[in-house]
Amino acid sequence: MGDTMRTVWCDYCDTHTDYVDSEEIYGKSYGMIYLCRSCGAYVGVHRGTDIPLGRLANAELRDWKKMAHANFDPVWTHGRFKGRRSDAYKWLADQMGLPEEETHIGMFNVKQCQQLIMIMDFERDKNYGKY
Repeated sequence: MGDTMRTVWCDYCDTHTDYVDSEEIYGKSYGMIYLCRSCGAYVGVHRGTDIPLGRLANAELRDWKKMAHANFDPVWTHGRFKGRRSDAYKWLADQMGLPEEETHIGMFNVKQCQQLIMIMDFERDKNYGKY
């Protein structure tokens, strides 16, 4: 991780975040997070690093990300891309017109989560409810 801590600013209120244990949010430690004490937005980090898993998320974005995961995860856990998560994300990048390196729910904003859900709705309809 190095001697200097990464500086992460909140997109919502332009405030410096604190690097804290996730126990502050969940009541149990799941690792470190960046937390904006001003507005409550937060993001986890890759284990053993101080690198954010995506963008800071407020309550609204966290709700949309949960819905996006609920719609997308079945396609790579037991559907069309079974066990091939990276292939599913490559397909999603193509569907959304995004570079692969920017195509991850952790990086998405509300509109991108909504777009993902619409894509998955279309795919379910096209495949008669099956992935």
